Amino acid sequence: MHLSTKLKWPIEFIKVTFRQRSFSDSNTASVPSSTVSNAPTTSTSEPLQGPIILTSVYLHNHTAIMMEIEDTPTATCELMCQAIVNSDELGLNKQLASQIFTLWMVSPLLELQLKPSHRPYETRQYWRALVEQYSHASYNRQHRDEPKLMFQRNVFFPQHLEEKIKDQKILELLYEEARHNILEGRYPCEVVHYIMLGGIQARVELGPYNPQIHSTHYFREEQLKYLPMHVRKSATWTWLPISSKNSAEVRLLEQFKRIPNSATNRKLMKKYLEFCWSLPFYGSAYFEGQVEQPSILLGLRFEEFSWEYARPSKEEDPNCLPCLFIQFMVVENGARVSKILQVFSRQASLMDTLITVFVTQHKSRSNDETDKSFENQISNENGK
Repeated sequence: MHLSTKLKWPIEFIKVTFRQRSFSDSNTASVPSSTVSNAPTTSTSEPLQGPIILTSVYLHNHTAIMMEIEDTPTATCELMCQAIVNSDELGLNKQLASQIFTLWMVSPLLELQLKPSHRPYETRQYWRALVEQYSHASYNRQHRDEPKLMFQRNVFFPQHLEEKIKDQKILELLYEEARHNILEGRYPCEVVHYIMLGGIQARVELGPYNPQIHSTHYFREEQLKYLPMHVRKSATWTWLPISSKNSAEVRLLEQFKRIPNSATNRKLMKKYLEFCWSLPFYGSAYFEGQVEQPSILLGLRFEEFSWEYARPSKEEDPNCLPCLFIQFMVVENGARVSKILQVFSRQASLMDTLITVFVTQHKSRSNDETDKSFENQISNENGK
């Protein structure tokens, strides 16, 4: 399975060859994954036989892993993740990486985190049906949709544990994923914060400020690499020979120049991540939907809301969408009142499943030793 995609940056290719083995239930990853309930799964204990199909897995650090796995159609997400974290070329801490990262099937129309037992090859074969069921796109867009397999952050991994990690290679992967989400505009921020993060990214990628190279003109031409589209200067005006003092490129250059020459990439990436960790939507899964209000930005903790999934009233009508009701309390005129937000989406069932798993974990975490055990593991690794 080769998952083709249009790439905007140079890719480093790593080749991984892996032979399947049967896994007992005790080897199942302890951190649960999200849902692709339509993709079939079966036991991996059956005799292995079948083709080796070249499979591409992409990382946010401009790396593509070309995998050759025995009997590719039956290879599970868990097995492929094991092959990736065991790759000598990546040099990841195996115990930490296997908990923090997992496989996602991602396209412009749909993003799904795979369960450990899911078979990526089969999920790809069923992708058209999944897109038809869960996306809001036209038939032509669905027909053109092409997913890619990504190795990225497990949405269920607790952030408070992530913030204690000091392993540099893992922090680099987390930084690259956060950078991607910032540049895609997925993390809403003030413009001043986008400029600050863009300056850090530029320093990581370009090294110390060089007045012979890093001019206002340079950053005007290259700002698409460091700022999300809505912050960048309009391409319509890039032909102008001068920039105003409040323009994005001037502010980006000033931020870049402020960073001391002594600053290391390790510290800069950690600073970038620390800001992203402070955002309430860090590490989120993303779904498409619509609400009656023109626009709304709502952030709630698990204990602050209740929810209900509702099937469409006319299931035979494709324009009648399922929805998710979210009930929460707000203060109006000094009094607490209840509000209900109704989100219409073909992906409402996926939202419901994700929230259910999160809340179940949240309730059981106080009685579970998993976090404490993993926290001790992180402490041991950091102490090496």
